[in-house]
Amino acid sequence: MKAIDLFAGAGGFSTGATMAGAQVVWAANHWPLAVECHAANHPSAAHVCQDLHQANWQTVPAHDLLLASPCCQGHSKARGKSSGNPQHDASRSTAWGVVSAAEFHRPAAFVVENVPEFLDWALYPAWEAAMKALGYSLVPHVIDAADHGVPQNRVRMFLVGTRSKAPLKLTLQPREHVPALSFVDFEAGNWSNIHRPSRALATLGRIANGRSSHGSRFLTAYYGNEKGGRCLSRPIGTITTRDRWAIVDGDHMRMLSAQECRAAMGFPADYRLPKQHRSAVHLLGNAVCPPVARDVISAVMAAI
Repeated sequence: MKAIDLFAGAGGFSTGATMAGAQVVWAANHWPLAVECHAANHPSAAHVCQDLHQANWQTVPAHDLLLASPCCQGHSKARGKSSGNPQHDASRSTAWGVVSAAEFHRPAAFVVENVPEFLDWALYPAWEAAMKALGYSLVPHVIDAADHGVPQNRVRMFLVGTRSKAPLKLTLQPREHVPALSFVDFEAGNWSNIHRPSRALATLGRIANGRSSHGSRFLTAYYGNEKGGRCLSRPIGTITTRDRWAIVDGDHMRMLSAQECRAAMGFPADYRLPKQHRSAVHLLGNAVCPPVARDVISAVMAAI
């Protein structure tokens, strides 16, 4: 089965599709660094760097499966949805690229990944109606990556569309949870003393709460809802586009490395990332977890 990947980013969807046995023949993203990263890991696919609102779908190879991860920031609770924010309005509009591609090629199936709040978008009913007008039946699946062997609690919505009268409701078998300890390397990285003059009081408070609950080794978040640390025997919380998680070991701490973030997302250990830490983390935080994509795409391929 041949697949294309819209808003391909680091290539999590493409990697999962490859794991499932599909052939990714084309991928696109507007960010040159993302296209460079994707091409380094998926060299057999054709690559395009452009705004997909302006795509010429005639140049895209024929395919059976359309994969797409439209921009989620305009929907996400983590980033907020400020009324009248033009940046958020523009980001939400990227989803119409999926309609445009599907109208031209009419693949047998599509899978769209986004935050669950995508379904609450004011224009989602119109978007859904457009896809139905093209002959697709749609059903959303809200999935935690931890249930698919990823050492991370990451809840995302996978919207499956098929050219069939009845929507394709997938039955996905949960996998055993993998702890964060599986990817943390206590012998690597640049550690610093917890108690130093520049350390924020809020950070020290989180660490104190974490130590009282989890002992001397645990994870702590620099922002978000984690106030008391996170045990290493459970999956880590969501990997985001900027450094969020620190490892505490006794009186020392450090941020997760890009390699640890890669493992926390479920990418293969040899997956090539940008050399700059900040860019690598940004790409990973926006990515689809490959094992989740693998399981969803495998189920779709088996059913169509």
